Amino acid sequence: MFDTFAYLITSLRKDFTEFCNEKLQEMGLTQGLLFFILYAGKHPQCSPKELTEALHMDAGYCARTLAKLEEKGFLVQERNPADRRARMVTLTEEGEKVFHASYDLFAQWDEEVLKDLTPSQKAELMGTMKKIAAERRQMRHV
Repeated sequence: MFDTFAYLITSLRKDFTEFCNEKLQEMGLTQGLLFFILYAGKHPQCSPKELTEALHMDAGYCARTLAKLEEKGFLVQERNPADRRARMVTLTEEGEKVFHASYDLFAQWDEEVLKDLTPSQKAELMGTMKKIAAERRQMRHV
């Protein structure tokens, strides 16, 4: 079991979660909310439907999460002027601050975890991981 890919991935995810949790709590976020902030920050004025699809979330969960983030002052949901039935998700000034601070967590963790690898080892690892992730996404959508 300890030599399986699944175990290693699970162990690394746990390590990343522990690394992030303290910093996220200071910002008023959880990991569940983090990915909504990150997506909205990278895709300004995205729709709730787009968020739901990109994050592979249930539409009801997405709606509740967006409402929670709006209540906390991290984002606003406004009507889309091009389609009055649709809404757009936009980060507030506070949401932008949190976006930049939380986005940096990924780079900080990567730097810490991969510090003993050479640049070519990092490139090979990232290439392999991207390939595996893309193949898994493809399998889920077939």
